[in-house]
Parts: sequence; C-alpha cells; structure tokens
Amino acid sequence: MNPATKRQPAHSPAQLLGIVKGFLDACRTPIAVEPGLQPVRIEPGSYALEEHRSGCVLHVWGEGGNIVRRITSIRSELSKRLDVRVRRFGASDTTLSLIDRATKGESFDRQADSIEFRESFRRVLQREFRDWEIARLSCAADLEHSLSPAYTRGVLTRGQEAWAVIGCADERNTCDQILTSGLIWLDRERSRGHKHVYRGLKVFLPYSRLKTTANRMAFLNRSVLEFDLHGFDEQGGLCQVDAGDYGNLSTELRPRVEIPPPAGPMAEWLRRITADPNVESISRPDGVRSLRVRGVEFAVAGQSVMTYGLETQTPLSEQRLPEALALARELARFRSPDAVDPRNPLYRKYPESWLESQVRRGLAKIDSRIHNDPIYSHVPAVAGVERGVIDLVACDSSGRLVILELKASEDMHLPLQGLDYWMRVKWHLDRNEIASRGYFPGIELSGLPPRLLLVSPAFDFHPTTETILKYFSPEIAVERVGVGADWRRELRVAYRKAGAGRLA
Repeated sequence: MNPATKRQPAHSPAQLLGIVKGFLDACRTPIAVEPGLQPVRIEPGSYALEEHRSGCVLHVWGEGGNIVRRITSIRSELSKRLDVRVRRFGASDTTLSLIDRATKGESFDRQADSIEFRESFRRVLQREFRDWEIARLSCAADLEHSLSPAYTRGVLTRGQEAWAVIGCADERNTCDQILTSGLIWLDRERSRGHKHVYRGLKVFLPYSRLKTTANRMAFLNRSVLEFDLHGFDEQGGLCQVDAGDYGNLSTELRPRVEIPPPAGPMAEWLRRITADPNVESISRPDGVRSLRVRGVEFAVAGQSVMTYGLETQTPLSEQRLPEALALARELARFRSPDAVDPRNPLYRKYPESWLESQVRRGLAKIDSRIHNDPIYSHVPAVAGVERGVIDLVACDSSGRLVILELKASEDMHLPLQGLDYWMRVKWHLDRNEIASRGYFPGIELSGLPPRLLLVSPAFDFHPTTETILKYFSPEIAVERVGVGADWRRELRVAYRKAGAGRLA
C-alpha cells in the first residue's frame, strides 16, 4: 500500500459529509472521476452535499455533467485526492475519485492524466466494441509485472473470446514504448488460466504516434495471435490502421567514405598515440578515424586535421601532442577494471560504449563465425526512436549480416530496440543498398534476413525479455548472449540462448 494512503475506519454520515466538504473546500479546481463517465468539474455553487441516513449524498451539476451519488465510505485519503465508495441508483457500488486538478507536480499530473484517459478510453471501447464487455480496465502501476501507469490496459470479452487492450494518450516518448507493455499485458492475461481464449492484442494511440508501433507490429508472429492497431483523435474518433505496413521507415544509410592513409605529421601523431595498447582506432563510415579508450572517444582524425579533447575539441599540433597522450593515459587510469574509484564519472560514463569496446576486441567469443573486420556502429541511422543501446552490424563467414545490440544494464525495451535496428538493416539489405553504398567491400552478402544478437551482462537481461521474444516473427533469428559480470576485465560468455527459450 502507498505509505501516503491511510486505511479509513467506518465513519458516521456527519463525519463523511465533513471529510468530503473539507476536501472540496481545500481544492482549487476539484473534479469528480468515476469509471465510465466523463470527468466532471465541481464548480462553486454547482454542487450540494447532504447528510443521509447511511452516508452523505453528493450532487454535481453543470456543463460537464450531472451526477448524484450516495457516498457510503472513504476508501483512501491523500493530500490532493480523495477516493470514496459510492452507491448509484439501480447499479452496483463503485469508486468515485475527487481530485484537485489545479495541483502542480509532474507525478500528480501524470496520475490525473492517466485517470482521465482511462475513462475516455472506456467510453471509446464501449462505443466502438458494443458486442464486447469490458472485463477489466486499469491504469494502476503493477511493478511486479513491469506494467507502467503510463498505459491504460484492459480486457474485452465476448463469450469465451477475449482481447487484451492497451492505450496511451501521452504525446511524449511513452507512446513509442507501448508495445513492450502491451505484449507483457497480453502474456500475463493469457497465462492467468481464465476460461477465455485470447485472440490477440489491440493497441490504441494518437494518430500522430502510430508509426513506430506500426513498424514493430509488422514483425510480430501473426500465425499465433492477432495484433491490431487503432488511432484516435482528440474528439475520440477511432480508426484501425494497417499494423503490417513496413514500407515507410525513418532510416538513412549514407554512403561509406573511404578513410585515406594518414600523411605528413598526422601519420606520426597517430603512430605515437595508437602505440598505447589502451587506445583503439575505429574507422567510422563518415571517413573519420576515431581514437578511443575503452569506448570513450578522445581524439578524431579527418583527412587534413586532427583534434583531441572530451568536452571540447582542440586542434592537435606537435606542441600539443603530449597533452593528447596524457589524456589517453588519464582515461586508461580512471577507466580501468582496477580503477581505485569506480564512482569516478570517467569510470561510470558510457557503460554501453565500454561494452562495445570489449565486444570489438573479443568478437570471436561472442560468435566465432563473425568477421572481426569490418564492423560498423550506428549504421543505418534510426530516426524518431529513443535508443539507449549500442548497435553494431557485422557479417559472418557465410556473408549473412549480424546485428549486435549491446546494453550494459537492465532494460525491458531491449528486444524491441533490437527489432528497430534489425528491420532497418533488412530494409536496406532488401534493396541492395548495403553493398552498393560501400559497406563490407569485397564480401558477397547473403540475402537472408540478418541475425540479431542481444548482448548484455548475464544477470542484467530484464525478466520480461523472454516474454517479448515469444511474440517475434519466426523470420527474426534472435539470440541472447549473456556475458559475465566481470566483463570490464575480461569478456566471457556465460550463456547463449536462441529465441525465447528459457534458461536452464
């Protein structure tokens, strides 16, 4: 139970009236929210409270609606929210929430928005799916099952049939992550052992936020279940969209630029800097050479100029070369598995980049079939999708492309982030753009869909990863690769598992 929530004892009718009146008097902009109804604003002079023999009666009227409810008990009391048990004429008891909508604060705003969307979502479902019953509908957090209050989720039933449903009105990035929660919700409801047979999952989003989810849905396993996507507008209008549309991706694959061999003084500077065994020289597709220490870039070399620095770049010269060398040594000292202070920002910064550095050095341990060179990072670009991973694309001995998605900490969205990159690489591969734009020169690439490897510390795969992978299309050859907890010191594979297979 929320520590701020107080369990309420039984109250007399006079006490109930006093609590409700005191709460409303303290609110600046109170609203009444009840399941299935439009939230009603409670204006001064547009409501009445009267004592009743078994509680108190609240009557609210005005442009927002007209409701009469007999309050029988207090369910929970927070500083700016009061939940009461009410009795409706000719209907079952329910909960009425009184909320001060004028309260400011990100957490409260999200909670109030979620409750209001839940009720507007309920009305849409009742209107559009009249032959179906809304068995459940909730926007409460369920941390045990990794379900966020950002999404309203529910179940539609008709006889023995059922649909899992999930919706979101948030215009921020939570919309793009709804499918993760939707698949978790679907799987949870299917596994609860109810008498219903689930047809699949229906996802509801604003029209402007459909694209990412539509692209992802195109690669779910439709031979097992149905996956429907619906868009709605501000007036509640609803339209089903094609969730299998894979022809309009936000992706860009720029031609690879050949990096010329260094000349003049820059050749000597590169030789001296890369003589340090901790320094990596990475050829970027844009024609720039990146110099890094355990994933942190500290210098770059273009065709005619070389710069160094962490926050700001300074042109390198013979006089400044000792500073660049010292910077590399400082990074190696702080960014070391034996670092004296693991809390130092240089140690903690960019863990995915450090993992990338280890994977590049130990690629054969991840998969002995993958060629060490060439290997590209963040190619192609993924536009419009929030990403917290490092993505690499390589090819194996058969010429088949291999995508490695790297995450150094637990992330429930990793499977779908991997899918985002996989579908874009496949899109360019199908159009013969990978080879024609200069990638993997001299290698005959296979036309088979890319393989997808999700690489993370063994105990940092989110518990829902198997659940999400269960619904991937069989077309996606996906594998989880768990590396040892001491991966900063030495990369060891603790386990590898294909698809959604459970670990022993």
